[in-house]
Amino acid sequence: MHPTPDPPGPSQESVWSYPRPAIAQPTAAHVQIIHRGITVAHSRRCVRTLETSHPPTYYIPPSDVATAYLRPSDRRSFCEWKGTASYFDAVFADQVFRDVAWSYPHPTTDFAIIKDHLAFYAAPFDTVLVDGEQVVPQPGGFYGGWITSHVAGPFKGGPGSMFW
Repeated sequence: MHPTPDPPGPSQESVWSYPRPAIAQPTAAHVQIIHRGITVAHSRRCVRTLETSHPPTYYIPPSDVATAYLRPSDRRSFCEWKGTASYFDAVFADQVFRDVAWSYPHPTTDFAIIKDHLAFYAAPFDTVLVDGEQVVPQPGGFYGGWITSHVAGPFKGGPGSMFW
């Protein structure tokens, strides 16, 4: 099945115009993650990765993350473009979000810009914002893209999108 891209509106990017293979690019977008009143991340120095059919994934410099709330996990995954990812749990007193953040300690050359930056799944947190707009998590639970009103889909991750 080949999906029909939604027509982008004014000030929207179509995820169907994003490249494959994926790329990484700096962004000045204001990214915030807040949970239980705790600012987990706050940055205007992120890198976003763009890949056909996916909303952007934001990688945040570690200096802009409250890393005291993160602990390393045993989980690893492999991306054909970025390399091997290491995962982190987020811990808030009695609440643990397992494998909710990841980074690439040794990314491929094309993705050196994201070295040690942290990406987060949006779903578990109370508030995840890009330029003040609450994001919607990319569907499917595997991918970590953040959907805002600035991107047009449809987005990989939902039912029937496995082979897009």
